Amino acid sequence: MPTVPDALRPRRLAAELVDLVRHAPGTMVWLGILAITAITTSRMSPEHLDRVLGHRSTNLANLAHDPIRVLITSLMVFDGGTWFGYAVLYLVFHAPVERRIGTRRWLTVALGAHVLATYVSQGFVALGIRSGWASPVVAHALDYGVSYALAGVQGVATYLLPRRWRWPYALVMCLVYLVPFAADGITFTSIGHVTALAIGFCCVRFTRPRLRVEPPLSGTVA
Repeated sequence: MPTVPDALRPRRLAAELVDLVRHAPGTMVWLGILAITAITTSRMSPEHLDRVLGHRSTNLANLAHDPIRVLITSLMVFDGGTWFGYAVLYLVFHAPVERRIGTRRWLTVALGAHVLATYVSQGFVALGIRSGWASPVVAHALDYGVSYALAGVQGVATYLLPRRWRWPYALVMCLVYLVPFAADGITFTSIGHVTALAIGFCCVRFTRPRLRVEPPLSGTVA
């Protein structure tokens, strides 16, 4: 009778999951916030939900008046899919990255990708409006969710893989975010996702071990 590999035993899997949760507190808190938001929004009428999402959207109009608020609140809702689907993505990407590079570095990558990709995508909107090939209505379009932050973390995760898997993984991630260009054309969201992924690729420094500088011994003569 074939034996089950130790890594696939239920007890070992449970221990790995507990260890992952314990070393990824930021990911778990974020998932908790998304769960509360999902429950709350599910009880809203469609009209009320549209108002709430419009108030939290990182569109051009909101960024011009209250950028900090919308950049934060837009991360508390997700665009499409279910909470369980996002929970899988968070456990596959966010939690391992946070565990490997630390909460502070992980959060820096995620927030950096979210903020920078948002401004790049909305800069594209502003350019379109000024050039006349985009309607001014787009300045008030709904633009919220956690996908830019996720794309950034997926990008930096490249450097945490064994070297032989880095290029194949990076290629798959590029295809995932470049396919919408071919399917739907250039949109501000597709530009934002590609930008966020590129930002993650640029964050290789965050995956390097932190050097610990030891203080000189007392009484040592230089």
